[in-house]
Amino acid sequence: MRQAERALFDLRRGLSILLRQPAGDILVQAVEGLDDDALAALQALAGSPARLVLSEHRMAALGRRQTSAPGAATGVSLGLSPLPGSLALRELAWKRGAALPAGATEHAASAAERAALRLLGRAQLVPAAIACTVAPARAEAVAAEVASGTLLAVSAAEALELCATGSGGLTRISEARVPLAEAENSRFVLFREADGVHEHVAIVIGDAAAWPEAVPVRLHSSCLTGDLFGSLRCDCGEQLRRGVAAINAQGGGILLYLSQEGRGIGLANKLRAYGLQDEGLDTIDADQVIGYSKDERDFRVAHEMLEQLGVRKVLLLTNNPSKVEALQHAGINVVARQAIYGEVTTQNQRYLHTKANRHGHWLHELLSEQDEPASAEPERLPAPGAAHP
Repeated sequence: MRQAERALFDLRRGLSILLRQPAGDILVQAVEGLDDDALAALQALAGSPARLVLSEHRMAALGRRQTSAPGAATGVSLGLSPLPGSLALRELAWKRGAALPAGATEHAASAAERAALRLLGRAQLVPAAIACTVAPARAEAVAAEVASGTLLAVSAAEALELCATGSGGLTRISEARVPLAEAENSRFVLFREADGVHEHVAIVIGDAAAWPEAVPVRLHSSCLTGDLFGSLRCDCGEQLRRGVAAINAQGGGILLYLSQEGRGIGLANKLRAYGLQDEGLDTIDADQVIGYSKDERDFRVAHEMLEQLGVRKVLLLTNNPSKVEALQHAGINVVARQAIYGEVTTQNQRYLHTKANRHGHWLHELLSEQDEPASAEPERLPAPGAAHP
């Protein structure tokens, strides 16, 4: 699996990688950061014309009907003749209002092409790739690039497995006492994922021996703009500080600060989505335009952090039913839920309504929409181990 993990860094550096599959090896490179010289070099090395590989979310934004089941690891491979330059390819990858050129051919992405999209998403790049099948006449030249260390070769199956199962076990790296304004008796514990891409922090509040039986816990995804700079576009910063204060007031517990900016798409893509929201799209449609689903986060990391901290029964501070479901599915006993709100402002009102109406967050009380079926909380939480929807 180490080769697949290394591939994340090569793709982020703008390098091509070789993905191996039984149907034939392909060279792939991210469209993000691609220039005309790199595009020409990729085709010359492979000895075949390049294809544009896009997620089905992006294809839907381009007006194509989604044909696979929601959440499926899939994509579409596009043949474009003549092949556009790198600028036009970037527009096809994420520009709003772009249209596929006449004569474009569409095929279901191969395993290697699906792996490329999944790796790009995990690397928090736009999920759009250029792919070239390695022609038999160029196999020796490609093998020489791999042997010299210039080109990284990765099994497509291993790459898909990495993206489906996560990076492996978390490692507890370091910790220190960090008094906070809302909770003086706090300790930060840092965990690092095995692939080295992400680090997450558990803010341990109070003394564990004095915690309630159901430990107050909040899962908080990082939000640079809201948490650090007080952005008015969201309520994240207020939820963060109020979450710490609420946990402290109940005798202590844990706030998990997860490196999942922009619901898992990363800061660069979140800013792209903000630009699209300024053009009138809501947060879900904006994410789709750049090729992502409405929520790319993986809360399995939260389950592992809680396990390492010895917590199995929690009172979850959240408005998000997906967080309850994720922890319950992982075997954490979520005995109750407690709402945690920020302020409704002129700037974040539309964002909060989208979370209630389209994400199904329990915000009906905050937004005074008691008749909102998408926001209605069930009478009881699912039992631990219940089937995951």
